[in-house]
Amino acid sequence: MRRLGCLILVAAAIIAVLLAGNFLYGWNASGPLENQRTIVIKSGSSLAMAAQVMESEGVIKSADAFLTRAKILGGSEPIKAGEFEIPPGASNALILDILQGGKAVQRLITIPEGTPSIIVYEKLMAEKLLKGDIPVPAEGSVLPDSYSFERGEPRAAVLLRMQKAMKDTIAELWPKRSSDTIVKSPQEAVILAAIVEKETALARERRTVAGVYSNRLRKNMMLQADPTIIYPITRGKPLGRRIRQSEIAQVNDYNTYAMVGLPKGPIANPGRASIEAVLNPADTKALYFVADGKGGHVFAETLEQHNRNVEKWFALRRERGEM
Repeated sequence: MRRLGCLILVAAAIIAVLLAGNFLYGWNASGPLENQRTIVIKSGSSLAMAAQVMESEGVIKSADAFLTRAKILGGSEPIKAGEFEIPPGASNALILDILQGGKAVQRLITIPEGTPSIIVYEKLMAEKLLKGDIPVPAEGSVLPDSYSFERGEPRAAVLLRMQKAMKDTIAELWPKRSSDTIVKSPQEAVILAAIVEKETALARERRTVAGVYSNRLRKNMMLQADPTIIYPITRGKPLGRRIRQSEIAQVNDYNTYAMVGLPKGPIANPGRASIEAVLNPADTKALYFVADGKGGHVFAETLEQHNRNVEKWFALRRERGEM
């Protein structure tokens, strides 16, 4: 009897070890997922709710087994809501670590420098992973940059980050402005920066272009910036054709060919570099510039020099068959 009792105890111990080993193995062993999959854990979800989602998605074999092991072997940290990428063969232990770590998938929406607000609106509305409606933001209120967002996030929240970034940038740069700047307020800085942004895409030219426009404003000369003609027509979208003479002569609050001074508002959302250029313009005597045919511009201090540069540009365009 004693020997039988010992055998039973040994057998029980072996079974217990095997069960414990299986329990531990099931926690750390590779899971059933064959390919990477993204799962969405909604805000307010419990671990049990998340387990049901993962079982239905084929990320884990059994929600009940996952929960049992998680309660004993998992950490005490709560799971996070969001969109998570689960790698192939992820173990239960790794999956819980991903959910507790809050390493949600971050997606990006990019607003290039000089994008008008109507296109910012259209880009946000076209992003299917966002939700909710938004108005067209005020022109010049968005800082061009790349912004992260999560699946299901409200568009209004993403737009608010874009606008806060612009406010923070202005708040940072305005106190650092040079005494040479012509602008008298942050709003004027954004208005002029938007023109600079639309006139040149070259970083090395921004401060010079800002210097040219600053000089013209000081002399009460018209800025004569083509993008200000286009803005009232298309709200900043590409015109898709040449500007008409009637449009050059059109009197409105934006056309700097028919008015002296700055437009009433920005014609686009300028980037940080163009705002910095306006607040710290180049020390230049130039009053004119025209395209050089190589992606940049050639600058001139006198109208006579400028006219010669214009003629060279026209000759190049005729040679290319553009005129």
